[in-house]
Amino acid sequence: MDHHHMGLRPHASFWQTTRYRLSLDKPWVMGIVNVTPDSFSDGGLFLDTGAAIDRGMLLAEQGADIIDIGGESTRPGSDRISVQEELDRVLPVISALANSGVAISIDTMRTDVASAAIAAGACMINDVSGGKSDPEMLSYVATLNVPYILMHWRGPSNIMNTLTDYNDVVADVTSEISKQVDVAVAAGIARERIAVDPGIGFAKTVDQNWPILKHLDVLEGLGLPILMGASRKKFLGELLAKEGVARDSDGRESATTAISTLMAARGLWAVRVHDVKPTRDAIAVVDRIAKTS
Repeated sequence: MDHHHMGLRPHASFWQTTRYRLSLDKPWVMGIVNVTPDSFSDGGLFLDTGAAIDRGMLLAEQGADIIDIGGESTRPGSDRISVQEELDRVLPVISALANSGVAISIDTMRTDVASAAIAAGACMINDVSGGKSDPEMLSYVATLNVPYILMHWRGPSNIMNTLTDYNDVVADVTSEISKQVDVAVAAGIARERIAVDPGIGFAKTVDQNWPILKHLDVLEGLGLPILMGASRKKFLGELLAKEGVARDSDGRESATTAISTLMAARGLWAVRVHDVKPTRDAIAVVDRIAKTS
């Protein structure tokens, strides 16, 4: 096995789900479709069902391996919406895309939404709360045979900016994720079905995100596939600030692609991005160099 993939997989080489064989052999590209009025980067763009379906189809055509569909914004300061509103936003989009053969991940913290999404054709659950928000989630996921992405989470978005005290952000985030993975396994979820996400921008100051990226080997030590979701986030806008004004979210794409490139080079399982094409191009370069003797 080439060094490019070291540390990636004590897991099986694929996750068998109900409809798709999810390879763990390369960096996966997860394309984001937020069916919301208020997501930090694309809020309002894809709230219309038709626009969201078109966006998902475009990202799939551009080479996304899976499309992550979310109906509830988790940007800092955002408030919860009703379960019904979340269902109304995501279900028609999931049904249409899944029926077109696109692999779908449901981005939700709610069991009811996850359950309806799986019934509509989703094949993966991406829970930013890692099972902490909805007390039923982990026991529900235990009844399924789909991958579950567990993110580092300390509390809801409307208060998460106050939950940023760490002794050592890298060690603390890793140990908090590890404990929650143990909770998930105790609830009956096979460890082989769990991937983890360090939660860039969630209960972290701008400066606390960088050590997580620098010292990813610590999180890799858990032996689980890792999803990196850094796309267009505030810490990139602050890095690229000019005269004290952060770069707009749509001007953070090159920086996002730089992160995707670094993640691909270290053999990370997946990157979650708003724009698939530049990340797919970056992975092609990394792969070509890796294959060159």
